[in-house]
Amino acid sequence: MANEGCACRKKDIPRSDELKSGITKRLNRAIGQLNGVKAMVEDDRYCGDVLTQLAAAESAIHRVSELVLQEHMRTCVADGIRGGDDEVIDEVMDLLRKFSK
Repeated sequence: MANEGCACRKKDIPRSDELKSGITKRLNRAIGQLNGVKAMVEDDRYCGDVLTQLAAAESAIHRVSELVLQEHMRTCVADGIRGGDDEVIDEVMDLLRKFSK
């Protein structure tokens, strides 16, 4: 099992195939950008160019975070609140603090 030893929980409401596909494409793009940055560093490329590519990769990852957070709010959080789980609000606040830095 791939997640053995992982403290991650399984999502109760499955993500749509469209969302999974979109997230996967964005992650692959970010991975490609990071591999490009790695090659630029190894090739002693100009620092400003490296930083520009790092900013692009960071932006791509940030967008993935936004999509996952939006899905989380629409599914897990909404379902938790409907079910009377007010602790999910504290979880969301913690997540927002992490991603607002």
